[in-house]
Amino acid sequence: MALLEIKNLTVSFQTSYGAFKAVDGIDLTVDKGEVLAIVGESGSGKSVGMLAVMGLLPKTATVTADRMMFDGNDMQTLSDSQRRAIVGRDMSMIFQEPIASLNPCFTIGFQIEEVLRQHLGLNGKQRRRRAIELLESVGIRDAESRLGAFPHQMSGGQCQRVMIAMAIACNPKLLIADEPTTALDVTIQKQILDLLMRLQAEHGMALIMITHDMGVVAETADRVIVQYRGRKMEEADVLSLFEAPKSAYTRALLSALPENAVGDRLPTISDFVLDEAATGAAQ
Repeated sequence: MALLEIKNLTVSFQTSYGAFKAVDGIDLTVDKGEVLAIVGESGSGKSVGMLAVMGLLPKTATVTADRMMFDGNDMQTLSDSQRRAIVGRDMSMIFQEPIASLNPCFTIGFQIEEVLRQHLGLNGKQRRRRAIELLESVGIRDAESRLGAFPHQMSGGQCQRVMIAMAIACNPKLLIADEPTTALDVTIQKQILDLLMRLQAEHGMALIMITHDMGVVAETADRVIVQYRGRKMEEADVLSLFEAPKSAYTRALLSALPENAVGDRLPTISDFVLDEAATGAAQ
């Protein structure tokens, strides 16, 4: 049985021009220990879909699904308190922009320990010891002294590691990484990806990697979903996607990689392909 199973997920927001569908009929499954990449351009509904599963969208969002099951729990029928008991413990998320996601008013140690207090009920000494272990596990040196640091006193890469430490604090069954390498330099990107894959293997957790970086997909994923305008364009194992993509949009997306540049011109996705993808998404 799949760890996460979603059928016909739709997320819409009411605007002055009518309802806008950010996610339009997405199906996906994730098995235990699997790495699934969700790839697409900005605005394709990648993050919104996962935030809907976690119940983290604002009240202005309308979320519907034929099925939304996680580890035997129907996420649509859970009360707020039941959902809070799952989100952050069994299902957790690494958000984009770690510096913006961390609270600037509280120390790193306080924010990590709050997760442990909320979900595991550890006492003060246990929380502190576990927080140090978590920082050490994500490669932060002098972890004990770092507990007293505020987010602005740490680099972007260090804040990303702190976010990862918070996300894995309760050994989740599913970790959702939303653009985990955005705004990081290439060296730090590699370190963060290696860290995520090591933690995924050590804990045997399922991992959903949300990204627009096809290089990240090739390096990390078992299976890939390609999205455009809130709809699924293609789903395949990672080798099949790169070797024989079926969707015209997927082929155009792969052809637009910088390594496929001709001379000094970067390839682009043609309007024809975008129109074709939009027509397919509307059907």
